[in-house]
Amino acid sequence: MLAILTVSPLLRLAVLRHAVPTGTPSRTGCDACGAAVGLTRPWPALGPTGRCGRCRARVGPPPGTVEAAVVAAVALLALLALVGPSGGGLPALGWWLAWTVPAVLVDLAVHRLPDRLTLPAAAGTWLLLGAAALAAAEAGPWLRAVAAGAGLALFFATTTLLLGRRGFGLGDAKLALGVGALLGWYGWSVLLLGLLLAFGLSALVSVGLLIARRARWSTHLPFGPFLLLGTVGALLLTI
Repeated sequence: MLAILTVSPLLRLAVLRHAVPTGTPSRTGCDACGAAVGLTRPWPALGPTGRCGRCRARVGPPPGTVEAAVVAAVALLALLALVGPSGGGLPALGWWLAWTVPAVLVDLAVHRLPDRLTLPAAAGTWLLLGAAALAAAEAGPWLRAVAAGAGLALFFATTTLLLGRRGFGLGDAKLALGVGALLGWYGWSVLLLGLLLAFGLSALVSVGLLIARRARWSTHLPFGPFLLLGTVGALLLTI
């Protein structure tokens, strides 16, 4: 409950600020009436209802979504702390989730992954994994994490350069820096499992949307949510 009350408003504010088209200044308040929204005026705009305190228009992500994501993240961390794989990667996962959850919500809203969310997620993940390696006096897992993160990001960036809009975006490549490091920390097989889950879920959703005529073959789905789900799924399956 404490995590929901303290973390959720911060994550809501991050989504509110960055869920704007590329090249557009960050949002600072309600689109309907212009009322400012920030940590000095968090309620009700940054609460579960996500409504402007002046005009009651919806502000930021849909009601309850951020709070549900925080509950799920806390439950995941608690479960992995109790029965998950050892290795000291839990603080890095918590850090990565705190930045990636709002980044994914932004991706769902406007199909972009902001550098201000993906780069701190990756940098903190690498540093915390490095600290865990130092504490255990074992460099192997960290070197594998670095190689996995850099390699996965390079793969995503290469598809962007070669395929343009048909490839992955550079935002996906920057998110992959943290994804690859987290999964690579636990082993190459965990990294492969996470990627299979991410691509498999993406394919299933794409086929479902095509069957339901909610999308066309040219429709480009945001891949950030699938990277998040693939990472979480792979870690859960290692229990």
